[in-house]
Amino acid sequence: MNLFAELKEGLGISWDAIRANKLRSGLTTLGIIIGIVTVTLMGTAIDGFNRAFLQSISAIGSDVLFVQRFGWFIESDEEWVAAERRPEITIAQAREVERQMTLAQAVAPKADSRASVKYKNRSSNMVNVIGTTDQFLLTGGVTVVDGRFFTPGESDSGRAVCVLGANVATNLFPDEPPVGNKIQLGGGALEVIGVLEKQGNFMGPFSADNQVIIPMQQFVSSFWAQPDVQIQVKVNDLRQLEDAKEELRGVMRRIRHVAPADEDNFGIDQQEMFIKMFNRVAGRIAAVGFFITGLSLFVGGIGIMNIMFVSVAERTREIGIRKAIGAKRRTIMVQFLIEAASICLLGGMLGLAIAWPLTLVMAKFMPARMSPLVVAIALLVALMTGLVSGFFPAWRAARMNPVDALRNE
Repeated sequence: MNLFAELKEGLGISWDAIRANKLRSGLTTLGIIIGIVTVTLMGTAIDGFNRAFLQSISAIGSDVLFVQRFGWFIESDEEWVAAERRPEITIAQAREVERQMTLAQAVAPKADSRASVKYKNRSSNMVNVIGTTDQFLLTGGVTVVDGRFFTPGESDSGRAVCVLGANVATNLFPDEPPVGNKIQLGGGALEVIGVLEKQGNFMGPFSADNQVIIPMQQFVSSFWAQPDVQIQVKVNDLRQLEDAKEELRGVMRRIRHVAPADEDNFGIDQQEMFIKMFNRVAGRIAAVGFFITGLSLFVGGIGIMNIMFVSVAERTREIGIRKAIGAKRRTIMVQFLIEAASICLLGGMLGLAIAWPLTLVMAKFMPARMSPLVVAIALLVALMTGLVSGFFPAWRAARMNPVDALRNE
């Protein structure tokens, strides 16, 4: 009998054994079902979380440097106290950076505040109001889908104009076009000249969809007379990013009169640092999740192994008869391995059936989907669990002496 025939025969015998012990087989798969549901949801969640993060973080261009008094990642109280002592970064310093940088394509100061925005009887609360210049169109990674961004003349003069994030525009203007109308913001009326492309809500209240962008001079007169600004620098060429970073550090130290022996009194950040931090956190979450998954599968595998030992003991006489009429050790071993793998695959498919509706619920909060790769990995994990846990019972059955097996009652 060739291997294909052995596999076919083993599959038939295994299926008959599973059907003959439906309740026992079903209970045996519980551990596998829990493990597969966990591994599937974990893989789907990590994939969705990763795509949502990259979609939101894409607005922070990879070729943009961010200068601010506080760095993005402060890891100790001492660092926080030291950062608080740093002098604020002013609009004048941003202008000086723009004047002195040679490797920058655009430089934009950015200051923000929270405020309510009103139009007639509708309002949006806790909107992020950003004061900046016309250069923000390049450094901020924003795209205007309706109307336009403000011009250099409007930026320099502080004209009462604004550009709305997608959610703010939808909330205030559900039934009419926003461009050309005037909203109430900061005690004055501002003309809406543009609406930004929708970015997604992964960043919550900090999402670009929940913001209003106004000229810096308008921001200074309405919200904050001397803001502590962030300077955004878009480099000419991504390949010159490190050179531009060093040039920017030198310019900032010169502008802020930092002595050669002193540390920088500002922080320079970039998108790559954000992604590294996210990957580090996501890696730790995945490690914990996969440990829990591994534990579930280990417990499930032990259960499968025990049931297979029981199955071998119950069918010892059958094994003896098969070996007496010529069945090879390999044939017996393949039969029980197929039975263990079939039980685990059955549990894997039940686990996927449970995970599928849970994934649809998850998709309401993030771009999660059960990809074919995740399904394939889940079934492969179930198959491997069955083969590993069924190996020793199958090996024991294959090595039985046919005479001793036939004497078994």
